[in-house]
Amino acid sequence: MTGIDSDDTTTKIEAAAFRRLVQHLQRRTDVQNIDLMNLAGFCRNCLGNWYQEAAAELGTPLSKDEAREIVYGMPYAEWRARHQTEASVDAQAKFAQSEAAHGKD
Repeated sequence: MTGIDSDDTTTKIEAAAFRRLVQHLQRRTDVQNIDLMNLAGFCRNCLGNWYQEAAAELGTPLSKDEAREIVYGMPYAEWRARHQTEASVDAQAKFAQSEAAHGKD
C-alpha cells in the first residue's frame, strides 16, 4: 500500500516521472534505440507510440511524428541525422531474435 491519497496525485506523480524519463532519454543521445530495445524491450519510438495511443484514448488526435517529436525533443529525422549510429552486427542479431515482442506490453 502506498501513501498516495488520490488518483489526481497518482496522475501528477506519473506525469512527473514520465517527463523525467523523456528528459533523460533526450540527454542520453549516446544510447541507441536498438540498445534500448535489446535490453529493455522498448525504445524511444515505442514511447512515442504509447504517447500517441494515450492521446487518442483521450480524444486528442496526435500524429506519429508529433508524438515522436515530444519524446525526442526534435523532429525524428533530425535526431536520426544527428545521433543515430550504425548498429553492430551483434545488436542487429539480438534484435532480430526478439523483434516481434518489442513495445507490445
